[in-house]
This record gives sequence, structure tokens and C-alpha cells, in this order.
Amino acid sequence: MQVPAQFEYHKATSVDDAIALLTRHGPESFLVAGGHSLLPMMKLRLAEPETLIDINGLDELAVVAVESDHVRIGAMVRHSALLSSPVIAEHFPIFTDAERLIADPIVRNRGTVGGSLCQADPSEDLSAAFSAMRATAVIRGADGEREVPVREFHRGPYETAAAHEEILVAVRVPIRAGSGSAYAKLERRAGDWAVASAGAMLRLEGETVAEVGIGLSAVGAPHFVAPEAEEHLRGGPASDAAFVEAGRIASAHCSPSADQRGPVDYKRHLAGELTTRVLRRAARRSRGEEA
Repeated sequence: MQVPAQFEYHKATSVDDAIALLTRHGPESFLVAGGHSLLPMMKLRLAEPETLIDINGLDELAVVAVESDHVRIGAMVRHSALLSSPVIAEHFPIFTDAERLIADPIVRNRGTVGGSLCQADPSEDLSAAFSAMRATAVIRGADGEREVPVREFHRGPYETAAAHEEILVAVRVPIRAGSGSAYAKLERRAGDWAVASAGAMLRLEGETVAEVGIGLSAVGAPHFVAPEAEEHLRGGPASDAAFVEAGRIASAHCSPSADQRGPVDYKRHLAGELTTRVLRRAARRSRGEEA
């Protein structure tokens, strides 16, 4: 089956209009942005929404802007815009690293930041990257906006903290002076979902780890993070031995599943190795040794 079931279509004129449409049409109404996850599911009849609400015209959600001590990334920012943003490159190289590895130019030109986070796929790259950066999701409903740490936004595979009548409108990422970040991914072929991936953020005070965030994807890490490895590093030396041990701890606390991309032991090894690599690179960037 390659033809979607019939559905009603509405084009939202504003965020408030989209929220009103979701409320009016009930739980069988779906938002569509880039559509790269939803439309294939509809063609296979794995998803059969009665109503589609198109939010592609909501330019207010397609802005990357510095606001005081953080950067606000609109939910409708395309992957390609995040990749090419000088603001992102200056403050958060982890996202530039990740976006270079996401799918292909066709997907990056249409897919959105919000769509990726809301899909909540266990192998999603940006979920690990935003979790490593300790970002905050901004969610709007009929009663106004609320904020949820990205580490609490994902409640499980394909499940988020946003209610049906709510919309993820932006993600706020703190600017940490003197910090460094990095992302790495192993995939079977270019543009594929990750076999395993890791992201890291470090802020050093001298050679001491003052702040740390570690994100993992595709290896069964709860909420896409490795808190035990972070705790090992926090307040300790930014040494290679510490990074290797953090990788070992991250590997031990993830729960990958065997599938066509590899067995459990292989994925655990990758989780540890990639964690160590991104910590090393984040430290170099924090010291100003690498762009």
C-alpha cells in the first residue's frame, strides 16, 4: 500500500490558529511540517490522520536568534538553515557536526528541527545533541507557553511531553562562554540512521571540567543522555584518561538492541568509543585548539 487514506487538510495561519485547529479536530488531527516522517507512514497506512494541519507557512517559527544568554531556535528552522547558520557555528559546533550527518540535502532542505524532536525516534541525531547541550523546549498551548528541559521532553520512543493540543514552538540553548561541543556518528551508509552516535559539551575552568553534557542516540540511553558518565567527569580533570573512563561508563549504562545494524556488544563498544571521541574534540574546542 503506497496511497494514504483520505484526510481533511487545513493550512494554519498562525501558531494560535494551529492550536485551535488541533483542538477542534481532536486526537486524529496531525501537524505536518517537513513531512519526512509522517508522509511515508501515511503511505504505508501506519498512520491514518483524519486531518492534516500544515504549519509550513509559520515563518515566526523559522528564526534562529540570540536572546540574552541563550539562542532561540524556532521549531520550523530547516536542517539546512541550522547547518548554514553563523550563529550556530559560532556558539554550538555540535549542531553543525550533527547536521552534516543527517540524511541528505533534499531531506535537510525540508526537514525541521521541531519535527525531528517531536518524532522522538530513538535514533534521532538532534535529540542527543540538544540533550547534551541541556537545552529547553518551549511548548505553546491555548493557555500560553511552558518550558520543559529537553532531557524531560522525550518520555519514550515516539512519545514527548507535548500534549495533543500543544505545539513545540522553539528550543532554547544556553550560551556558555569558553565551552566546546562536538558530535560523532557511525552509520552504515551516508545519510542513514545511526548505528550509534554521541554528542558532548564541555566547559573547562583551567583543566577542570566545570560543566558537562553527554548525549547518546540509537543505543538505548534513557532520555538520550549518559548521566553517570557526566557525574564521573564533573569537577574532575579534563584528561584523556577521564574521557576514556567516561566512555566506558556511558557504554555500561546504555541498553542497545540487536538489529540489522549490529549486535548489542558492538553497539555498546561504539557508544563508549564515540563518547570518548566527542569529549576529546569538545575539550580541544573549549581550549581554542580546534574550530
